[in-house]
Amino acid sequence: MMLIRLLTQTVGLALQQIWANKVRAVLTTLGILIGVGAVVFVSAATKGAEGYLLSEFKTIGANKVWIFPRMPQGQRDRYSWRQIRMTVKEIDGMLAAAPSLAALTPIMEMSTSVQYGTTYKDMVTVQAVRPSWFDIEQREVLQGRPLTQLDEDQRLNVCIVNDKAIGELGLDRNPIGSRILVGGRAFFIVGVIETKAVSPMFGGDEARTEVYMPFATGSMLRSEPRMYAVATTKSPELYEDAKAELTFHMRKVRGLKPEEPNTFGVEAIEQMIAQVRRVGQFLTGLTALLVGISLIVGGIGIMNIMLASVSERTREIGLRKAVGAKPAVVLLQFLVEAVTLCVVGAGVGLLIGFALVLVARIWMPEAAVPWWAPTLSVGACAFTGIVAGMFPAIKAARLDPIVALRHE
Repeated sequence: MMLIRLLTQTVGLALQQIWANKVRAVLTTLGILIGVGAVVFVSAATKGAEGYLLSEFKTIGANKVWIFPRMPQGQRDRYSWRQIRMTVKEIDGMLAAAPSLAALTPIMEMSTSVQYGTTYKDMVTVQAVRPSWFDIEQREVLQGRPLTQLDEDQRLNVCIVNDKAIGELGLDRNPIGSRILVGGRAFFIVGVIETKAVSPMFGGDEARTEVYMPFATGSMLRSEPRMYAVATTKSPELYEDAKAELTFHMRKVRGLKPEEPNTFGVEAIEQMIAQVRRVGQFLTGLTALLVGISLIVGGIGIMNIMLASVSERTREIGLRKAVGAKPAVVLLQFLVEAVTLCVVGAGVGLLIGFALVLVARIWMPEAAVPWWAPTLSVGACAFTGIVAGMFPAIKAARLDPIVALRHE
């Protein structure tokens, strides 16, 4: 009880000293105030940016895997495009070689003209895909039917379009059976699919006409088709297994020697998500470093001001000792005062940080202050107060009461 009462009185006295020297207290704790405010704001902004990026990645599927030709870095003189391009034979063997995959389709993408009646559009995205594409993309068929294996086997001149194409090409509200020209070749629309809302960071800022045709039909339009493959894993956690399986398969069918680099790439959303999280961890570490620097600066300022306070209150210290105050009590008084000064600075910094976060949420709704940010800030500030106040407190506790009373 005695200790609690002493601490309460000491904290009250410390607050009185802070209030009596408001400007000095603000200037002293400025480093701590800025540091705490910065750590709260930066941690919230990092959390918000990470949440935003992760939500954007989900718009294109969390368990997708892309397999594509890739020129080894610095090897352009050694490899030609024909050596690294993907073939149907390579893609057809992937499902058997990679048990972690649930579905896979080759994709041949081209930009060509599309015409309906007098409406002509150039550079329209046209993709040749297999029926499994619908299982991978999960696009709802709004009218008609999806592409089937029969379309693929018979290489029919049929296609499906997205709903955006109805307005852009001037098609009927029910365009099933309508004839359009794709690259000058006649195709009949058999289905309409929804336009997938993709994040602007993946090129989805402006929905445009999309046309999909059977892969076998599309292969006839290009003498040397350029293609890649997209697949889904049975679960997002199987990406590493799928990558290892696909890498082994591709190196085997391409006859690559152990010392030769990969002439293909295997990427997944999970990999990008992991990279985002690594960036978030790096920024968190950077934030901790910022706090450390700010606390060191603030601690030096507090130590200086406490030393000045000891000099200013030398007669008071001598009087306290003369009436029976023990050195430990004097030490505790100055130590608690330094800690209180730091914690008050941290409190003001927290208010500023949270205010900045509220403003940031106008543009970044995902911004949220993680629990560790205020806890770490206040705890670190209290520790800084103890370290910075220890030397001035020891100096005050060791003062000779007679010498102190003679101090002018």
